[in-house]
Amino acid sequence: MSGPRFGFWAPVYGAWGVQHDPDNPPDSSYVRNRALILEAEEVGFDSVLLAEMIINPHVPDFDVLETWTAAAALAEATDRIEIIAAVKPLLFHPGVLAKMATTIDHVSDGRFAINLVSGWFRTEMDQQGIPMPSHDERYGYSEEWITVVKALWRGESVEYRGRYFDISGLLVAPHPLRSGGPTVYFGGESEPARALAAKEADVFFMNGRSLEETAEVVGDLRRRPRSGKPLRFGLSAFVITRESADEVMAENERLTALTALNDRSYILKGADPEATVAKRTQSAKQVGTAGGTMAGLVGTYDEIAERVEAFAEIGIELFMLQFHPFEAEVRRFGEEVIPRVRARIGAIA
Repeated sequence: MSGPRFGFWAPVYGAWGVQHDPDNPPDSSYVRNRALILEAEEVGFDSVLLAEMIINPHVPDFDVLETWTAAAALAEATDRIEIIAAVKPLLFHPGVLAKMATTIDHVSDGRFAINLVSGWFRTEMDQQGIPMPSHDERYGYSEEWITVVKALWRGESVEYRGRYFDISGLLVAPHPLRSGGPTVYFGGESEPARALAAKEADVFFMNGRSLEETAEVVGDLRRRPRSGKPLRFGLSAFVITRESADEVMAENERLTALTALNDRSYILKGADPEATVAKRTQSAKQVGTAGGTMAGLVGTYDEIAERVEAFAEIGIELFMLQFHPFEAEVRRFGEEVIPRVRARIGAIA
C-alpha cells in the first residue's frame, strides 16, 4: 500500500472553527499564509488548499485572503508543495479561468490544482448582484464550465453551444505543463455532486465523517460508470493530537469551549438551505468546518497514525487537515504524526 498524502486548509479566513481565541486572534494575511505554507512544506506536508470566498462567511467584518492572486504568489514562493485553489464557476468565465490556471501551473512547475466548488453561500452572490441558480442547476452550470475548461487545457479550439455557454472557436495558449491540465478536485454531498464527480473529477474531496460512512461514499463512487483513470479520494478533518490521552482531552475541551462561542447566525442565514453544508453546519457539533472532528482524528500521535492508516486502507489518499493554532499544530503533526504514518505504512508494504 502506498502512503497517503497530507495537506491542510490554509487560514484564508484567519482560523478554521475557532473564531474568538484571545491567544490566537484571526490573521488571514498573505504574509502569515506564506510563512505557514513554507513551514508546512519543510515538515513534510504535500498539499495546501486555498478556499475561495469574496467575503468571510463566518464573521462579515473579518478579513479573507483572495485565493487566486495568493495562489500565483505562493506558486513562486514554494518548491515542492501542491497548491490547490478553489474556484466557483459563477465568478469566472471558463476561458479566463483556463488561462489563469495555466499560468499558475507554469509558475509552479506543474504543482497546481483546482478545487471545483459549485457554491453554497447565497449572501456572497447576492451582495455582488450575481444570480445564483438553484442547487441542482449549479451542478449543471459547473458541468458545462469544466467541460470547456478541460477542452481548452487539452489545446482544442472550442466550439460549444450549451445552456449556459456559447463559445465560438476559442483557443488558448500556452497549454498546461501536464497532459490534460491541472488536477481537478471536486466535492459535494448530493446526488448531482456525486454524478459530476464520477464524470469529471480526478479526486473526490469529501467532508469529514466516520470510517464506516467514508467507506460507503468511496464504494458508491467506485461503482459509478467512469472513463479514464480511476477516481481518487480525499478527506477533510480537524486534528487534535498530543503525546498523552490526558493532554488530548484537555485540548479537545479547550477548543470545544472556544467553538461554542462562535456565532453561526451569519453563515446559517446566508447559506443556501438546499446545500448539504448548511444542514451539516446547523446540526453537527464538532470543532472545525467541512466535517471537522467528525472523522475522529482526535487522539495521541499513535492513535492518529492508526486511524489515518485505517482511512487509507479504504481508499483515502489525501488528508486535508485543519488545525488550531496553525503554526504550532502544523509543525507538531509534521514532526510527530507524519513519520509514524510513514513507518506504519512502510512496515506493511
